[in-house]
Amino acid sequence: MSASQRKPVFAAFRDYQAKRAELRPAPPRPQHSALTEAGGLAREAKDFHWVDVNIPCQTACPSKTDIPGYLEAVAQGDFAGAYRINLRDNVFPAVLGRVCTRPCEPVCRHGWEGLGEPVAICFSKRSAADFQERNEPVRMEKIFPPTHKSIAIIGAGASGLAAARELALWGHRVVVFEKEKTAGGMMVQGIPEFRLPRPLLDLEIEQIRLLDVEIRCGVEVGRELSLDALRAEFDAVVLAAGTYQARMPTIPGGDAEGVEHGLPFLRDTNFGRRKTIGERVVVIGGGFTGSDCARMARRLGAKEVGMYYRRSKTEMYLPPAEIREMEREGITLQTHANPIALLSENGRVTGVRFIRTEIGALGPDRRRAFTEVAGSEFEVPADAVLLATGQSADLSWMPEAWQQRMVKGAGVVTVEPGLYLVGDFAAGPRTLIHAIADGRSAAREIDTQLMGGARSYDAVHIEDAEETGRTREMDEWPLNAMPELPIGERGFASEVETGYDVDTAKREAKRCYLCHYKFEIDNDLCIYCDRCLKVKPMEGCIVKVSSLIYDEAGRITGYNRSTGAHDYNLLYIDQSQCIRCGACKEVCPVECIDVQKVSRRTVFAAQKKEE
Repeated sequence: MSASQRKPVFAAFRDYQAKRAELRPAPPRPQHSALTEAGGLAREAKDFHWVDVNIPCQTACPSKTDIPGYLEAVAQGDFAGAYRINLRDNVFPAVLGRVCTRPCEPVCRHGWEGLGEPVAICFSKRSAADFQERNEPVRMEKIFPPTHKSIAIIGAGASGLAAARELALWGHRVVVFEKEKTAGGMMVQGIPEFRLPRPLLDLEIEQIRLLDVEIRCGVEVGRELSLDALRAEFDAVVLAAGTYQARMPTIPGGDAEGVEHGLPFLRDTNFGRRKTIGERVVVIGGGFTGSDCARMARRLGAKEVGMYYRRSKTEMYLPPAEIREMEREGITLQTHANPIALLSENGRVTGVRFIRTEIGALGPDRRRAFTEVAGSEFEVPADAVLLATGQSADLSWMPEAWQQRMVKGAGVVTVEPGLYLVGDFAAGPRTLIHAIADGRSAAREIDTQLMGGARSYDAVHIEDAEETGRTREMDEWPLNAMPELPIGERGFASEVETGYDVDTAKREAKRCYLCHYKFEIDNDLCIYCDRCLKVKPMEGCIVKVSSLIYDEAGRITGYNRSTGAHDYNLLYIDQSQCIRCGACKEVCPVECIDVQKVSRRTVFAAQKKEE
């Protein structure tokens, strides 16, 4: 019998099985199924485990952004749809597409050993914002009707505005109080315009205002308005005041003229209050504040700029691309250098004395200890020193009892019913995407307390799918470089990264493995013809197994390969090796390979379960 003759026979066999199934109740899902439900919403540990393990980029994102979802939309040219996915999950898509620290990219499957470089997830987010048909504010639809509850938020930074957006979507009245004249927090005060154009930030803040969020700038709670007055007027008060208190290290000579902390330096330059700096600038620190200070100093006319850090490059809070840009702009970077004294003459700084360091073991704070190398001191001349040595929240006005409730790293702290500390103000300085995630988490917690119960829950959404459009050739496509302005054209407000064009944006997004697609073999239907094994593009994407390995919650954590016909019990698709090309499904004669799209979703009480 030829292949063309066998296909109808296999189809008839499958139809026979389907008719038999209609005559009896649906059996429970087999244990070897990846998920607990065949479709719709699932909420068991096994379901969340599948998402966490198989979609590593989304798992690594503090705000749990549906990354493969928007990459797929970009690949298809649906930039508006991709933007809305981001808008739902991370509030500031255009901003994060430029300045996110990209925790998703190091875990991207495309960056695993032997698979090339990670997908440019952050740049793809930017493309979604850049290529919308209309560059106008998006007016989101509210999820719930008015609740007649009111919330005051102190601080119009990332966490405060994210919380405000979520709470407004959920029907609450929200008023944000900001002591500066401009909303945006560190996004406008700490990030230079050559990295983040202000019209983009203004547009995404306007999208929050369109939800009837009132933002009152130039109001400092504690002076013009008391916290007690807010607590009396509002049902809940959120303190999202950020970390604007400069952390000054205790270095001898630190009181000399010309020595300043990088945070107020950036604030003054970003607001146009600062136009000059010395010719020889030393920056001390190893994070984005330090690199922004160094790159800003070059734009202010400094002829020599050096950045010094006491640990190694691997401990710096900077991606390799940022270090490359500093070097291209003529900024020197020296690691393993710890400042031990600031030198001065007549009260004016003249240089910095450093000592070389050696890096030791990893400490309990996840930082590597260092030791100073005796006799290795050296001096660097300077007429300006910028200390990018961190910042903290000003807690001096807070009662001691409140401070004792705070836990380092906890982005939401309930001091007492109706009073919350959120974002960096609660957790200490972290990243922008962490601040956004904290704001969204706080909104959910506040809504639950105000409404007397949860109005939302997390679930795994499962829907049938067809072809992904991926091919084996896409695995070989290299990372698309981000175009940049020439060095000579870089100024204060000129965005250095100029963005992909449409075709490049689509091509880069097509590199994504689309890890949210689940290919799975129904072993009750499989006739073990091994055709899928003959066309598989990766050695380990489809394997013969004797058994699957489960943990105590029934989650599949691995498998045991079969050693021969005597223990060949299942055919198993290893999602970590699957490239979502669909070759196995195409060749299967009995159509026992299913394809589904699986995603994490927040479900609201007003929605029906089947949605």
